[in-house]
Amino acid sequence: MSLKFRHKVFLTLLLNSLLIVVSSLLIARYFAFRHFERYMNQMDMERLGELAELLSEEYRKSQSWDSILEDPGHWHAITRIGHWRPPGPMTAGPPSFASSPPPSTPFFGGDPKRGGPPPHDERFSGKPPPPADGFFRGKPGKGGHPPRDEGSSPPPGPPPDHGPMSSTIALFDAEKKPLSAIEASSEQAYHLKPIAVDNQVVGWVGIRKHEQPIHPLDVEFIRHQSQTFYAIGGVALLLAIMVTFIWSRHLLAPVKELAAGTRALTSRRFETRLKVRSMDEFGQLAADFNAMAQALGRYEQMRRQWMADISHELRTPLSILRGEIEAMQDGVREISREALESLHFEVLHVSRIVHDLHDLSLIESQTYAADQTVVNPLDILMETLRSFGPRFAHLGMTIEAAESSPQPVAIMADADRLRQLFSNLLENTLRYAHAPGILKVEHQLTNDSVLLSFEDSGPGVPEEALGRLFDRLYRVDKARSRSHGGSGLGLAICKSIVESFRGRIEATNVPSGGLRIAIAFPLRSD
Repeated sequence: MSLKFRHKVFLTLLLNSLLIVVSSLLIARYFAFRHFERYMNQMDMERLGELAELLSEEYRKSQSWDSILEDPGHWHAITRIGHWRPPGPMTAGPPSFASSPPPSTPFFGGDPKRGGPPPHDERFSGKPPPPADGFFRGKPGKGGHPPRDEGSSPPPGPPPDHGPMSSTIALFDAEKKPLSAIEASSEQAYHLKPIAVDNQVVGWVGIRKHEQPIHPLDVEFIRHQSQTFYAIGGVALLLAIMVTFIWSRHLLAPVKELAAGTRALTSRRFETRLKVRSMDEFGQLAADFNAMAQALGRYEQMRRQWMADISHELRTPLSILRGEIEAMQDGVREISREALESLHFEVLHVSRIVHDLHDLSLIESQTYAADQTVVNPLDILMETLRSFGPRFAHLGMTIEAAESSPQPVAIMADADRLRQLFSNLLENTLRYAHAPGILKVEHQLTNDSVLLSFEDSGPGVPEEALGRLFDRLYRVDKARSRSHGGSGLGLAICKSIVESFRGRIEATNVPSGGLRIAIAFPLRSD
């Protein structure tokens, strides 16, 4: 089943919207998690800086890492102290803890044979802060916790950690080799911070790079962010579907109107018009449709008028022929030479109409367009004037024509049609101009065209008839035209020939009382 155009447009817009929404969410999710990972690494680097200072003090005391290598518990204690140090400027001395009873088990992993922790610097002689309660002063209460005043707020605790620091922190020597007592891989897996004593690097402390969240809070944060992204994506997709559906209907509304208007034109309702709602392509299409409908309506009216005129033109001579023949058959009129000449005249009139109709249909169909060549219209005009000279002289009319221009004149046209054009104009003058009279034929060259004019000595035509003079079957004086044998198609044929060669033709009355017909042909461009 083939999809309709509106479905294709809807799916196209929807797919574009889905692509934009999904790609935006994926990019936003990617950078959000990248920034979160960068944030965790930055926090770790800040802790490393504090831890590096503690390790620097430890190295300054013993001038080696033996105390840490021999006592892993001491290493764990240092990492936990560095991990719990509150944010802010470093103090000159180590953190101070209130005196309290020693722990029941060795916190620093001392030697059990000695029955207690190994000797250390007094900075580590105090009890390290427990992981849950942070720093506090005072004697421990029940369960090893200090007593609190009733109604007092709980003391501030340390910032939440990102997992056991000692399990992710490694110690390296000055050459970035892991110390034997510390489980560590190559330094590429760690963020390193130098440990300096008297401006000399004595070692490196590193924290393992985050490849994935390890703390439950981090995992929960990422899960919550993912759910938020998915919820935003779902809402955005629903909005995209709604907006796409509404926009596609609005976008295709002119197409529906155009389809309905086209069906109306096929039903010959040429009065159909579309509303031009915008100035975009659809608006221009609606305006073009209205222009086409107007032209079709005008052509339909001309066709009906054309058929009516043809019927009238053919009905008149055919009625005369029928009447005269029936009169001869009934014996009312004798078969004589005069009767036969009358019948012959009517037959010639019908033949002339049919011939002119055939010529007009050929010209308008442009079946001869391929025969156009480069011709000189002035030479053809002079040749036609010479052939009509005896007929004009017989009627006592004079032709005044300027000599052909010495400058070569070339247009794209058909020579036979140009002869027909000039012959029709001269025939029109012979039929309707009063004798004796004068026909002035002039020509003029401009930069891009050649101008021809035919001006007779009269009579002219009424001003209201000038606009219809080139219409088919139009006659100013029908009775007078019929007596001269005109079909009413001569000037219509002239107009069709001129326009087929991209020219212009017009008729005007002149002050002397005659009629002037002007023609302009575009010159051939090299």
